[in-house]
Amino acid sequence: RALIPWGPVAAITVTFVTYLLSQVLAALIIWIYPTLLGWDQARTNEWVNNSVYVQFFFVLIVEALTLWFLWLFLKKRGAHIRQLGIKNPKVRDVGYALVGLVAYFSVYVVILTILQRVIPSLNTDQKQELGFNTDTSGIALVAVFFSLVVLPPIVEEIMTRGFLYTGLRTKLPKLVAATVTSVMFAIAHLQFGSGKALLWVAAVDTFVLSMILVYLRDKTDSLWSPFIVHGLKNGIAFVSLFVLKLS
Repeated sequence: RALIPWGPVAAITVTFVTYLLSQVLAALIIWIYPTLLGWDQARTNEWVNNSVYVQFFFVLIVEALTLWFLWLFLKKRGAHIRQLGIKNPKVRDVGYALVGLVAYFSVYVVILTILQRVIPSLNTDQKQELGFNTDTSGIALVAVFFSLVVLPPIVEEIMTRGFLYTGLRTKLPKLVAATVTSVMFAIAHLQFGSGKALLWVAAVDTFVLSMILVYLRDKTDSLWSPFIVHGLKNGIAFVSLFVLKLS
């Protein structure tokens, strides 16, 4: 841990700033097109809110900027991507991932059941804003798949379980570092700024998921198991919502 060239303060600061800055810059880049065409506010909003491909490119830009900002920081600190857990995959990573996926679903169900009894007002039916219409089909569905199942698991694991958790572990006990990482990950899924009630059930979900992913990161000293679990979890949701059309 002493060889890691960033600590808790840098880990939290860079993660927070990167998260906000990538979102803002991506939005500005997307808005360049309608601005150049001279569209009014109403037409621009309709285009942004209803186009699958606009949403896809927004996600793509956000994730690309996130990795770029992180790369700039790591380069300045003389760090190597192996320190994030990006190493050659092993067969055992698949086995750990499958066990981790079962553990995640099991723990989440138990905790959610307890919370429903302790906090009867907890809204477990509130839907997460995915940015895509579940009636999407054809080629556009491929864009949705990459936006939800491929890109976020890869980039979020590199940023949170890779960069953030690794930096926290340089000075903090493992459990504290895991908890801080998971709390920040959960807060990012509360849907601040959506104009709707905070999505606490998603925060609980992602907190539990993050704790399992941190354990896998430690156990395997690699991000491959977290990549797989995160991708499978999002993939199950994708099939349920966009393929099977289950609400």
